[in-house]
Amino acid sequence: MKPNRKQTLAVLDRAKFNGWIVCGTALIFFAAGSLLTARLMHLEQVRADSNRVFQLMVYHTLPGKVPALESIFRDVSKLQTKHDLDVVGYWVPDSDPAWANTFIYLVAHPSQADAKKNWAALHADPVFLPYRKQAAPLIERAGDQYKVDEVFMRPTDFSALK
Repeated sequence: MKPNRKQTLAVLDRAKFNGWIVCGTALIFFAAGSLLTARLMHLEQVRADSNRVFQLMVYHTLPGKVPALESIFRDVSKLQTKHDLDVVGYWVPDSDPAWANTFIYLVAHPSQADAKKNWAALHADPVFLPYRKQAAPLIERAGDQYKVDEVFMRPTDFSALK
């Protein structure tokens, strides 16, 4: 039996229709996946908070003592994390002789009140005391004060990091 022209066209139309269904379904799933991926990628995005502050810490060490202080902070960083001190990064200047004996780090805090609370918790932790004792002789002193520059900063409205 020979298929007639109407049957052939009906089969072709159905195949074409099924093809459009497959393409449409693929497009919908692609769009849904793209939206979901975009949403998941922004879960860790920092939100601007009017109370959020950054604390810049600049330690001035005795000549040649930066590597020793860096080594101490390598271990202290774990305690800082334990006490919700969100350190953005640690730096050791390496090109300007005027900065040769400095160790720098930046901490992000939800607020200055949280900073005060979290620093107090770290300093009260008995595990922290030996590190403090190790670091004390490495840091330059001005009279009875350690030479540590510390400043709280707020992000500007056009800052990438808020």
